[in-house]
Amino acid sequence: MLIGNLADQRGRKAALTLTIVLMTAGTALIAFTPTHASIGVAATVLVVIGRLLQGLSAGGEIGAASALLLESASKRNRCFLVSWQAATQGGAALLGALTGAAASALLSPDAMLEWGWRLPFMLGLLIAPVGMYIRRHLQETHEGGSAHGGVGTVFREHGRTLLLGMLLMTGSTSSMYIMVFYMPTYLVSALHMPPVTAFLAACTAGAAMLVMAPLFGLLADRLPSRKPLLFAGGLTSLALVYPNFTLLSAGPSLPLTMALIGAAVTLGSVGSGAGAALMMEALPRHQRATGMSVMYSFGVTVFGGFAPLIVTWLISATGSNMAPAGYLITASCISLSALALFPSHPGRD
Repeated sequence: MLIGNLADQRGRKAALTLTIVLMTAGTALIAFTPTHASIGVAATVLVVIGRLLQGLSAGGEIGAASALLLESASKRNRCFLVSWQAATQGGAALLGALTGAAASALLSPDAMLEWGWRLPFMLGLLIAPVGMYIRRHLQETHEGGSAHGGVGTVFREHGRTLLLGMLLMTGSTSSMYIMVFYMPTYLVSALHMPPVTAFLAACTAGAAMLVMAPLFGLLADRLPSRKPLLFAGGLTSLALVYPNFTLLSAGPSLPLTMALIGAAVTLGSVGSGAGAALMMEALPRHQRATGMSVMYSFGVTVFGGFAPLIVTWLISATGSNMAPAGYLITASCISLSALALFPSHPGRD
């Protein structure tokens, strides 16, 4: 909300410049914090602060970047451009998994615990100068101004839309957090597959998002309305959740496991462009980044961020490895209900 508000009041470039600075500061803090043996509990505090800065940056990026992509596109390729927000999240998951796999393969467990864990963060700092250069040379799509009125005004004028948007995020964000982020843990801890499966699952999920999100974005741009594609993707995902987890719980072969994960993430990518475009087109330009930030952040925090914790508890409480399927089915039903009520303004400037 903070950075989305900034993007509407000061422009998209100002907000995106701030997010890259925050991400650089947070990553550097984690990479170079002295050990606990050197400075005691201050080391823990510094790492947590670094992680909070990263989270503030990643959350703030969504509204500003999505609005910039939408406003940079013509009405004929909006969904395609907006879909790259999700596609690059998939690319990040893929690169992160490959980096973790490489570090684990090249370093001993003791070396990894002592200093090797810092290497991915140091590597991540290399994006800072590239990111700053790109953002400095972006074409501004919204100069900002007093028309925005602040976060409170956005809530007062578009409260129903914001609430429906948060609920609309339920299905996609739950699928993202369970199938991409939690799935490696689920395969190893619950299904007792070998640890290498964790890296392969993350790579498969990330690659599927990276490739499929833009393709579905292209398809969405050929349709006169956003909702039919979103309903098709949501209903298909809902129908296949239970069979998918039934097969996974049976302990299938590694290739079949990766195929099931890839298929689930592919279905989750159906609405990556159309869904974001639908949400932003429901808001006027001068409140778009704030509104998108609110819908995305609350939806992701409540339904996505807590999903691994809730699913882990459900598996423990019920003793059933099918608990993630129940969570995803519930989330999909909430999302589809919100989609039916959400306002649609395709092509709105």
